[in-house]
Amino acid sequence: MYQIRKATFEDLPQLSILFDLYRFFYGKKSDQKSAEKFLHERIQNGESEIFVAEETEGKLVGFVQLYPIFSSTRMKKLWLLNDLYVLEDHRGKGISVLLIEKAKELSRNTHACGLILETAKTNHIGNKLYPKTGFELDQDHNYYAWEE
Repeated sequence: MYQIRKATFEDLPQLSILFDLYRFFYGKKSDQKSAEKFLHERIQNGESEIFVAEETEGKLVGFVQLYPIFSSTRMKKLWLLNDLYVLEDHRGKGISVLLIEKAKELSRNTHACGLILETAKTNHIGNKLYPKTGFELDQDHNYYAWEE
């Protein structure tokens, strides 16, 4: 029913809508034009891996975006699962799990040491989903952020 595949430039019109909805979910102002430009640059420059969930009719209903980073202590690549979104009317159908499994496959295929992610404490759906898919909540480390 759903195909999970790597995003292409041809997906940008639909993908940018999903990305804009994702950003809106996290309290950002809608800006689909900038969303499309941002995603285009990520794909063009090979700066992230984006996978989409596509219905049989060609409609995109979700995506996951991962950024490569490195673990110095493990001396390996590590993938940051930065964005995961599924259209509201398609949730509860296992699409998020399929996207996460594709992210795990990417990690294995690139010989990375794993995946990391962060989500808002108020993201109740995500905070139930991630442990179900094998992620463990890190209670040993503090997370700090600096923004300009």
